[in-house]
Amino acid sequence: MKYDAWFQDTETQSGRWELDEIVYRSPEGNLLEVCHDLEALKQRSAASWMQLWESRYKRTLWPFGSGVWGKKEMILPNIPDEHVVSLDEGGTNLFWAERFGRQLGLDDLWVKQCGVSHTGSFKDLGMTVLVSQVNHIIKSGKQDIMGVACASTGDTSAALAAYCAAAGITSVVLIPSGKITPGQLIQPMANNALTLALDTDFDGCMRIVQELTEDKKLYLANSMNSLRIEGQKTISYEIVQQFDWELPDWILIPGGNLGNVSALYKGFEEMLELGVISRIPNVVCCQAENANPLYRFYKNDWKDFEAITAQPTQASAIRIGDPVSRSKAIRYLKRNGGIVEQASEQELADASARADRTGLFNCPHTGVALACLIKLTERGEIKKNERVVVISTAHGLKFTESKLQYHQNQIDGVKSTYPNEAVQLPPKREAVYDAVMRHMDTKL
Repeated sequence: MKYDAWFQDTETQSGRWELDEIVYRSPEGNLLEVCHDLEALKQRSAASWMQLWESRYKRTLWPFGSGVWGKKEMILPNIPDEHVVSLDEGGTNLFWAERFGRQLGLDDLWVKQCGVSHTGSFKDLGMTVLVSQVNHIIKSGKQDIMGVACASTGDTSAALAAYCAAAGITSVVLIPSGKITPGQLIQPMANNALTLALDTDFDGCMRIVQELTEDKKLYLANSMNSLRIEGQKTISYEIVQQFDWELPDWILIPGGNLGNVSALYKGFEEMLELGVISRIPNVVCCQAENANPLYRFYKNDWKDFEAITAQPTQASAIRIGDPVSRSKAIRYLKRNGGIVEQASEQELADASARADRTGLFNCPHTGVALACLIKLTERGEIKKNERVVVISTAHGLKFTESKLQYHQNQIDGVKSTYPNEAVQLPPKREAVYDAVMRHMDTKL
């Protein structure tokens, strides 16, 4: 069976552009989405799809062992396997947060560790698809592309640089100067990307990169390019697969530029269409209070969306006041009864630290989702016996500065509730013994 995919207008569900074309919006200015021939895909039974995906998962046959490319027919069905650029993305741990869940009064809490990936964030899932498509276009001689460019708050630039380096393609990244962590900044630099630090915020970088890619010499890699969504949607597929094809009741995911929310829903809606699942879970898009345009829109009954100037937040990767993918996210959320919640700097810092004490090591964006989980649980919206998944979007080691500042009680406006600072001692047994005993006393 031959499968096909193409771009279409996400608002009107019309038009058709081939995936080899360099196009990001329809003539009406709407974002595009990748559309699959679902009628052809449905010729195969749901049980047969599940069996195929299981046979590939974490195996060694190229490129199907990847958590993304194991679903190749649902991603990019037309490119040759040898044009795929993969760094074994996906297949990440679904962490049973039993102890933290018990503290919250939940029986079945899980954290999907998307940051346990090659560059330390879920952005790898989308970037493998985008860079593979660019690699295919270049190697097929269909378009003259000089390189790939993105605006980034850190994680996107890291993923783009790594995948382009693996493929031998030039990458250009625009980042807001002084607004990303050293752990994120060093990644594109190390992978030989042209790293341009601009004296603006992410939204300013985003405006410039769109202008920079207008002549199509550089290919745009931000999530307004819907190829990224195709990789990111495999989070939905993988969660269901890891639960032996059973659905969770709730999924909470951090939201900044909002491509991840769109991707999550797209994956679930496709599985519903194929008969793999029978319903769509409750989805909560979680925003930092200092960068919360979607939350404000939601609280205003989805009326009069207004972009904002995002304020400083520990969750720097979602410090976005004018999210490019909002139209897709809003459509999915409204259609499926999704929820939008927010977390203050105090709430996200404490939630991250509290969960860390139970074996996790959270980035601040995951802290946003965990703080929203606490709120919904305390309000009784999430019930004790419901299965809940929190999407962890990046590895905590990218954010050691803010985590260290928390434990040293040095974050402006935040009083650390769960600090655990290193104890300085002389190299003497008695001093160490006394410190251990004092610590044990405090635990009793």
